[in-house]
Amino acid sequence: MALNGLTAAASLLLVHIGLLLSSCYADDPFVFFDFKVSYITASPLGVPQQVIAINDKFPGPTVNVTTNDHVVVNVRNKLDESLLMHWSGIQQRRSSWQDGVLGTNCPIPPKWNWTYQFQVKDQIGSYFYFPSTNFQRASGGFGGFIINNRPVIPIPFATPDGDIVILIGDWYTRNHTALRKSLNGGKDLGMPDGVLINGKGPYQYNTTLVRDGIDYETITVHPGKTYRIRVHNVGISTSLNFRIQNHNLLLAETEGSYTVQQNYTSLDIHVGQSYSFLVTMDQNASSDYYIVASARMVNESLWKRVTGVAILHYTNSKGKAAGPLPDAPNDEFDKTYSMNQARSIRWNVSASGARPNPQGSFHYGSINVTDVYILRNVPPVTIAGKRRTTLSGVSFVNPSTPIRLADQYKVKGVYKLDFPKKPLTGPPKMETSVINGTYRGFMEVILQNNDTKVQSYHMSGYAFFVVGMDYGEWTENSRGTYNKWDGIARSTIQVYPGAWTSILISLDNVGVWNLRTENLDSWYLGQETYVRIINSEVNNKTELPMPDNALYCGALSHMQKPEDISSAITIATSRSTVAVTLLTILCALISISR
Repeated sequence: MALNGLTAAASLLLVHIGLLLSSCYADDPFVFFDFKVSYITASPLGVPQQVIAINDKFPGPTVNVTTNDHVVVNVRNKLDESLLMHWSGIQQRRSSWQDGVLGTNCPIPPKWNWTYQFQVKDQIGSYFYFPSTNFQRASGGFGGFIINNRPVIPIPFATPDGDIVILIGDWYTRNHTALRKSLNGGKDLGMPDGVLINGKGPYQYNTTLVRDGIDYETITVHPGKTYRIRVHNVGISTSLNFRIQNHNLLLAETEGSYTVQQNYTSLDIHVGQSYSFLVTMDQNASSDYYIVASARMVNESLWKRVTGVAILHYTNSKGKAAGPLPDAPNDEFDKTYSMNQARSIRWNVSASGARPNPQGSFHYGSINVTDVYILRNVPPVTIAGKRRTTLSGVSFVNPSTPIRLADQYKVKGVYKLDFPKKPLTGPPKMETSVINGTYRGFMEVILQNNDTKVQSYHMSGYAFFVVGMDYGEWTENSRGTYNKWDGIARSTIQVYPGAWTSILISLDNVGVWNLRTENLDSWYLGQETYVRIINSEVNNKTELPMPDNALYCGALSHMQKPEDISSAITIATSRSTVAVTLLTILCALISISR
């Protein structure tokens, strides 16, 4: 096995060398990352617990790349269970093989190595990655993902003086296996134990609510400078209000779309969502300032301890932050406040995104809709004695053979192309039921939330247009309220309880794409489906070939060759570092000679 491991590691090294050499001549460069995914012990809320780290760091490192880069991420699974890494919001153009969810990929077994390779084609903006299987995101494994504009494409604001990533999310002191056991046993998770900011617990702003000895996040800034602050809700199921004491948040971008720029004193950020703000350090430095992420859409008096607090520290600060936290919106009896705030987030139609042409040159409001799906969720139900969540009466069952792999090898009976266009009227059912998308079609999806808590929904492979939201039941007449000009394009959108949100999706990306709730408990219990989009004319222009290193499982598990390179990867990594350094010099020389 050791010899096999060395051979596999050597093959991996050759792959890196080959890719790097090709990048010397390619128009779009390759960038390389190594992720060792393992358990470490940390105490973010003052209680030692097992968390998932990337390269022994919690949270993981930020992936920082540029539009059209080819991204190569070598993942070494040091966990005791299978793993997939999902790149939330990265569209994986022409290659759902790289999306890192169970409908398209076999999971990476423990002690195995697998390399993702994808191009961030025609994208810019703020995203994050996380482990998508086995409820693992509840224990960490997440990190930021930045796609910078190419230098030739101007950004619609002055270049910031710095770039800061902030990961916020609700947190339990029980690890993901304990939380998973609760869900499998038909129980609710209950109130979280706290909110983390960049993997750390709250600053002790209140000795009653915050215990002694908790390590908190401090972000150091220079007075008078403007920073781009990218905020991601990587939590489990809690919407959070984000604010910085005495500082305006100038919204500039969300999930790859530049927005109409407007100031907020605070913004509700729902599970799975990403925003970037321009924040100018224009306050006096008499003391530090609070950075706050507090629970929303809950009984906030009961949830006071579920508040994340970090510190904004000016380099010339004269003292510690003290006193009460800045107030959250006072809208306990006004359910429209947060929705009106969400409606105010608009597409900057005149700004260039990843391409030179303005974002608004795609006139989505004038395209004829080809398919309409009403996806309704309700509180958890019992199906065959199990507590499950549903979309339109269907609780999704992940197949042992991924859908895209089954299509590739023509394996029958793995899934059904029968997801209902309207909610089922009969009893709910557990099925592997998939939406049959029309290539180059234009799909309208109405997300109807008949549950009592906020749900946010994500579509892999796409940025969709958010054209409407309101309370009550959606009807045909609701289309009269749609924004057909500057509705924001993004990949994750909230749906308020007792309300609906409508999105439009241009189905131009061939593959099998996950449509799911981002609320981790609801997702785990079945609130998802996939949209299968096939071009009958098979060619590399609309879908890339199946990767050579694809894993096999389920009905095709007999095709998988044994692999365990854990004993050899350290050797390969050290050799790879030297080789990459030498090849980088070689690339530079080639560039000069050209």
